[in-house]
Amino acid sequence: MEARRVSETRLVMPVRMLPQDANPAGNIHGGVMLRQIDLAGGIVATRFAQSPVVTVSIDRMDFLAPVHVGEVMLLKACVNYVGSTSMEVGVRVEAENMLTREIRHAATAYMTFVAMDETRRPKPLPQLIPETPEEQRRFEEASLRRTARRQERLREQSGQAGTQHSQA
Repeated sequence: MEARRVSETRLVMPVRMLPQDANPAGNIHGGVMLRQIDLAGGIVATRFAQSPVVTVSIDRMDFLAPVHVGEVMLLKACVNYVGSTSMEVGVRVEAENMLTREIRHAATAYMTFVAMDETRRPKPLPQLIPETPEEQRRFEEASLRRTARRQERLREQSGQAGTQHSQA
């Protein structure tokens, strides 16, 4: 399996926001944004894995500014980190007013995807090669988030085991 560079995983996906995507105030629903984030992240993850992927988690989702009807939502995604069968994809959402050319940072999300083989079991992934200082920083930060997620899962499992044990 040949390692892949972060630069090979980049995606910019424009989506025009329409009235059916918004609330009565003209702001795009968070769920519409989440759907587009999952689509962009899934495209990046599938291309990297060269196999089907499943979304395992959204580690963090920050809504920073509204996106309005008529604006273009630009979803910028790339792989930040790769483990043995899972990967973190970062998605930055920008809102572009096409008339004024103003661009706002609207949201950021970090998502984990797992690559699947033909039998729908986790599949090994190629290594990721971060080349720039920014890519290396993202790789290291994603590694820290991965460690934190694992520790949280272990705490949850030990808490559940303790609860089950005390009930017996």
